[in-house]
Amino acid sequence: MHRLFIAIQPPAAIRTNLLSTMGGIEGARWQTDAQLHLTLRFIGEVNRHQAQDIAAALGGISASPFTISLSSVGAFDRRGRVEALWVGVTPHDELKALHNKVDRACTSVGVPPDKRAYLPHITLARLNRSSGPVDNFLALHAGLSSTEFTVDQFGLFESELGRQGAVYHLVERYRLV
Repeated sequence: MHRLFIAIQPPAAIRTNLLSTMGGIEGARWQTDAQLHLTLRFIGEVNRHQAQDIAAALGGISASPFTISLSSVGAFDRRGRVEALWVGVTPHDELKALHNKVDRACTSVGVPPDKRAYLPHITLARLNRSSGPVDNFLALHAGLSSTEFTVDQFGLFESELGRQGAVYHLVERYRLV
């Protein structure tokens, strides 16, 4: 089985900027440079044949390059407990359009549609019950932003779960033209 997702990897300078913000929360599992990405669509576990079908369907997506920038930080929580820290991006329109094309390509080969609302973001850290408070981090980085950067490709990635967290492998890259 293959655990797949489709994502945009920010340029090295943007990832370096994000890495420089990380720290200050006890017990947080900060993302590594190789883990920093903006998810377009999480797929999950599929067999080899469906993975090949997904890869082929993604190759049929047509979209033009566009620009985005980092904009603000936030936290995802469940029942009042913070589970992840993230940085947002703006604008959303072209990202949402690309997300919709990716979702249609996936459903065309039998992947169930994504029922969650799409909130474009890059995960910075994952937290657990023993992690420290996040308020100072959120306040310190509330104005986080970046210069614009061009999105001219996205990738199909395989996620391999391990004791130290997930390791991502690029399966195939797709250019926007």
